[in-house]
Amino acid sequence: MNWFNAGLEVLLVALTVSFVLGSVRLIIGPDVPNRALAFDLLALHAVGMVALLAIRHASPMLLDIAMVAAVLGFLGTVLLARYLEHARDGE
Repeated sequence: MNWFNAGLEVLLVALTVSFVLGSVRLIIGPDVPNRALAFDLLALHAVGMVALLAIRHASPMLLDIAMVAAVLGFLGTVLLARYLEHARDGE
């Protein structure tokens, strides 16, 4: 195993650990803004992990999946922010 592949493995493990910690924050977050931030973090980590897997397996098709995950994560964050904005205005 060369240094590049070893680096990819280390990055995948680090992203996986951070993804699990973000999932815990999403589940037990004290309030909705913390959960929204955790959701955005998970979306970014999913994009990063898929991109690293695309590099590791030399599969450009996985980059399409990463782009779709990035767009869906962005849209989810925007929708949650709009919901929070309207919920705050209604109080």
